[in-house]
Amino acid sequence: MNDYPAYAPSKDHELLRSTVRELADAKIAPFAAEVDEESRFPQEALDALVANDLHAVHVPEQYGGGGADALATVIVIEEVARACASSSLIPAVNKLGTVPILLSGSEELKAKYLAPVARGEAMFSYALSEAEAGSDAAGMKTRAVRDGEAWVLNGTKMWITNAGESEYYTVMAVTDPEQGARGISAFVVEKGDPGVSFGPKERKLGIKGSPTRQVILEDVRIPADRIIGPEGSGFKTALATLDHTRITIAAQALGIAQGALDFALGYVKDRRQFGKPIGDFQGVQFMLADMAMRLEGARQLTYHAAIKSERAMHGEKIADLTFVSSACKTLASDVAMDVTTDAVQLLGGYGYTREFPVERMMRDAKITQIYEGTNQIQRMVMARQLLGREGR
Repeated sequence: MNDYPAYAPSKDHELLRSTVRELADAKIAPFAAEVDEESRFPQEALDALVANDLHAVHVPEQYGGGGADALATVIVIEEVARACASSSLIPAVNKLGTVPILLSGSEELKAKYLAPVARGEAMFSYALSEAEAGSDAAGMKTRAVRDGEAWVLNGTKMWITNAGESEYYTVMAVTDPEQGARGISAFVVEKGDPGVSFGPKERKLGIKGSPTRQVILEDVRIPADRIIGPEGSGFKTALATLDHTRITIAAQALGIAQGALDFALGYVKDRRQFGKPIGDFQGVQFMLADMAMRLEGARQLTYHAAIKSERAMHGEKIADLTFVSSACKTLASDVAMDVTTDAVQLLGGYGYTREFPVERMMRDAKITQIYEGTNQIQRMVMARQLLGREGR
């Protein structure tokens, strides 16, 4: 673990970046506009990522995965998002759904559910939020009741990424209503379990290729051994998971912003006004400099957080992991919104049309300020960490 640099990626990380970028440019980017326009799942991206073992790089080698570290996972998500934000949610959500098992699951659960994900036979989603339990996740109503050697789940989860496409779901449910957050447990639910159904696809501003749906649980009976960790530990696992996976949202935001900046740079070099490229005008140059400067700052913080995440996954106590994961998610998503908006501005009227990708990137960027905890919640989290107060 001491071999990890403080901030900078290694040569192997940069080689991975170039490999993923080449793949994304060739196999994912050509379909990005169509995926957005038709609001369809990016099957081409899934096929390409699986064929190159990039769909779930974080899964440890003992379960058939590549065993990539957290920084490598960030780079994969970043480079896929540069081409197509919807497609980047394939590796990102596979990590989100499986980290609870990696943190708290039994060896039996790890062997049973991580291996199919590593082989590309299944995706894993994460079901925490509900209609009245978004930012206040501890206010969830979904119940799990023990019945002999089984648990019976009832409730509806909202805003579940890749719902209907994923085979497996990490579901948080109340097992002891009297205990509040300490009465919440985590379970693995399979798409094929009787009583599992899905709501209609949400009609969204962005990331239209990633289906967002309700997961509806009606008397879903699952084996007792599908509980993740001890009964009542689910909320603690959920919070610990987000400490690691908010960093992947930062990675997605970085990729979206980089894609917008790259396109804008090419445009201002070619677009001519008043007899010269608009990139020669100081006002444009200042915009570009600010875009690149803020993006690089967010990238360095995100990479630093990823390295801390990796150390924590190996058992090292990282006192400020919650702070840096919230900070990088907040900074990177705010930067992504600013950079994509500026990219649209640099393209002028063209930027406002669907003939160019920056308007899609601007729409895609917005969600990174919202999911896995709004940026307002993240600022509360950071402040509480700074003040040394318990709770999130």
